[in-house]
Amino acid sequence: FCRIADREIRAREPIVRPDVVIVQDATLLAVVDVFQGLADDGWVVVNTARALDALGLDALAARLPAGHVRAVPATELALEHVGRPVPNAVLLGALAALTGVVTLDAVERAIGERFAATVAARNVAAARAAHALILGTARRPTKEPRI
Repeated sequence: FCRIADREIRAREPIVRPDVVIVQDATLLAVVDVFQGLADDGWVVVNTARALDALGLDALAARLPAGHVRAVPATELALEHVGRPVPNAVLLGALAALTGVVTLDAVERAIGERFAATVAARNVAAARAAHALILGTARRPTKEPRI
């Protein structure tokens, strides 16, 4: 779990009523109720190239406000930009675009502080691609999804 705030957070207990759920591995959807306790106006980002109804998430999408549940082909975008199946930065870019809880600039700075220049540049490109995809200003990745 991750907590985001404008001030220091000292709490370390599990989050039982999340505002946002990011699912890095869509296979978890068949095993665990990852949306348990999700706020009524919550946000969901799922790493998948599949449609929400194909994942059984159409009911969740109908329950939450319009546009609050999004599928993002994060692994495919990571492969395209980073060269490895590491969706973390991609999902952060999607989170920034979808919720505005963090800015794309903040995501880029954090990536730049964490990784060496070449790796950071690739991850920033991947985060930007997801951000643009969520905002509807970019194309989907070129690789076919693995199912």
